[in-house]
Amino acid sequence: MHTDTQATPHVETVDTSFLESLMGYNTRRAALSIVELFMQKMAVYDLRIVDFSVLSLIGHNPGITSRQLCSALNILPPNLVGIIVGLDKRALITRLPHPHDGRATGLHLAPEGSELLRRAESTAADLELEATSRLSVAERKTLIRLLQKIYR
Repeated sequence: MHTDTQATPHVETVDTSFLESLMGYNTRRAALSIVELFMQKMAVYDLRIVDFSVLSLIGHNPGITSRQLCSALNILPPNLVGIIVGLDKRALITRLPHPHDGRATGLHLAPEGSELLRRAESTAADLELEATSRLSVAERKTLIRLLQKIYR
């Protein structure tokens, strides 16, 4: 039982000013809103963000190796194995011997993978416009450029 005679303070309006001054907070909030929309729109293709990223990199870089994918996406090789296996089981990719490295395998899109990627990338472009509809074209380009300065 609370015997204090003072009333417990309550919050009428949440003060988020400190959090909103932090880059991490703002980028995370923005990312969450885009990711939520991405997951909704990509469900029809049965693609998670990482699946889409791998498929896109393979499509734009025929013959890319697993090592190159890991480096480009900053993921560990064991994590990539399951993704590659899943895309292979869906007949979206093919593996061919690498022309210069006998130990490596080059990854390529299968015809079904090319078609799926074409549709998924179109959806991704549309959903990005939808998610950033409050930004002008110039603001979108500037935001992307500034974000890339942080992680590149």
